Amino acid sequence: MKTALITGITGQDGAYLAEFLLNKGYSVHGLKRRSSSINTERIDHLYQDVHEKNVRFKLHYGDLTDSSNLIRIIQEVQPDEIYNLGAMSHVKVSFEEPEYTANTDGVGTLRVLEAVRLLGLVKKTRIYQASTSELYGLVQEVPQTEKTPFIHVLHMASQSSTVTGSW
Repeated sequence: MKTALITGITGQDGAYLAEFLLNKGYSVHGLKRRSSSINTERIDHLYQDVHEKNVRFKLHYGDLTDSSNLIRIIQEVQPDEIYNLGAMSHVKVSFEEPEYTANTDGVGTLRVLEAVRLLGLVKKTRIYQASTSELYGLVQEVPQTEKTPFIHVLHMASQSSTVTGSW
């Protein structure tokens, strides 16, 4: 059975991906930030009591800004695949908290990559890095490819691509 780790599992895409992978027979682990409000409504139907046998869905408290916690979770899960969907996705908040946005979206990605490298999982673990279509801004071609130019129109997109080195 393949094992997947999804950051951003409580978001729309993370919840749909978790359900899709479970239906394909995967064991799915999700990274969930601690919050004073419960934000699991999109995945509540997937929840399994960890005390049951053959649990294939498990949540781990963690954050892309905490490298030691990421390393611990990745070491524990030993994922075949990591889907990095966790990010600051609220444009207004990204303007209000630009350092947090860069730390989460840009450096958080680096932390995931570095954890896989440090744990010796480079040959075992495949990583999918999600980003915003806003990176492309004013799209010059459809569909976009690795050679599509970036013509930024939003602060969050230019900040994200600068931090991750894709600009």
